[in-house]
Amino acid sequence: MAVSHASHAPRPASRGRGGQHGILPDTSLRDLIQRRAIHASRPISDVQIQPASVDLRLGTTAYRLRSSFLPEWEERHPSPGGEGTPRESEQLLRCLAKDDLVMYQMDLTGGAILEKRNVYLVPLLEQLALPEGIRGRTNPRSSTGRLDIFTRVVTDLNVGFDEIRSGYCGPLYLEIVPRSFTIRVQTGQSLNQLRLMTGSPTVSDADLHLLHRASTLLYHNDDDDRAESRPLEARALRVRQGLSLRIDVSGAASRDHLVGYRAKKNSQVVDVSTKRHYEALDFWEPIYRHPNNTLLLEPEEFYILASKERINVPAGYAAEMIAYEAAFGELRTHYAGFFDPGFGADDGPRKGTQVVLEVRPHDVPFMIRDGQTFFKVVYERMAAVPERLYGSRIESSYHRQGLTLSRHFKHAPGMSPAPWIPAFAGMHAPGAPCDQGTAGGTTRGDSP
Repeated sequence: MAVSHASHAPRPASRGRGGQHGILPDTSLRDLIQRRAIHASRPISDVQIQPASVDLRLGTTAYRLRSSFLPEWEERHPSPGGEGTPRESEQLLRCLAKDDLVMYQMDLTGGAILEKRNVYLVPLLEQLALPEGIRGRTNPRSSTGRLDIFTRVVTDLNVGFDEIRSGYCGPLYLEIVPRSFTIRVQTGQSLNQLRLMTGSPTVSDADLHLLHRASTLLYHNDDDDRAESRPLEARALRVRQGLSLRIDVSGAASRDHLVGYRAKKNSQVVDVSTKRHYEALDFWEPIYRHPNNTLLLEPEEFYILASKERINVPAGYAAEMIAYEAAFGELRTHYAGFFDPGFGADDGPRKGTQVVLEVRPHDVPFMIRDGQTFFKVVYERMAAVPERLYGSRIESSYHRQGLTLSRHFKHAPGMSPAPWIPAFAGMHAPGAPCDQGTAGGTTRGDSP
């Protein structure tokens, strides 16, 4: 007789408007918008509200900077009366101009070009007046990360990036560095998102084991699309201050053994407002399986790769990838790290969603092998179950997709070895088929 583990699972969030510690759901975000704790010079639309985050929009001006900078805590400055007064919302820009970092500014209302490898700072339309006890964290959207656009949010009166302190009241700025491609952006477009929380929502390692037994967090990715999904065995779960996942460089779930993409050096401008517009081969070089099931990552190249497992985020939880983990090597494994509640959940036989990774090695070449532990995901409790979960019902861009480029590119074919790249024929294992087709699986991503 099967033994049920559900009674021993950690208590998930209840459905409702919150009241307990955790990541704030869509219902709480709408309440904060109505109370003007999140406000903007232009109305905030419901399209911006995701199950566990809100999309932030570019403002009207971009400032070209000479370099990046370290945000510094300078809450007060001398006033004529001799006492400290709160810094004004535009004080950050004044400080940058004083340090001679601002080269020029551009109007974004009609669109503007951001050149690759240059640094820009854009005040966002959204501002915050958070109640005490509510703090925030920001992350690029999936489409932003897959274009190799490095973004970080800066606030006044705070040291560091992407962390918004409890009770923060003031503007938000977005640092933007296009790395691989020159891009076109415009006022009102969203490149990153904000997640708000209370208390300490992180799920402990012990509770991760219980949650996997109750709800299955990881599935094998080597099964057929039509077959019943195989949960990862409990003994195979790698848990240490989060859930560790492995890298796939064998292409086992792909009919043509496609394992990733590498960004090309010289490409045309990418308009971030487009969908399925550009030819993938003009921007990306496909990478196929090596006979040794290894992949050599070159320093400062940008790769799109995928996980060995498929992941599931139950409705009462959210998750986030850790960008750097010293134990896994000198490389960045992602830009966009938020996973919404319901990510990987499906009513069909195929459970879980493959994780797409935005990888950039640093300093030295880096050899990876198929199945190596490569990155870490931290699960966090929701304060309440969202009204809407990630997936097809809210038209999430990357629902039920596999090793996938950003939505700006036309459907990237399996790019199996063809007459135009005969050298790739040797990149397949002996006897491996080279059929036309696409990689199976799914990935995380944005809503429209």
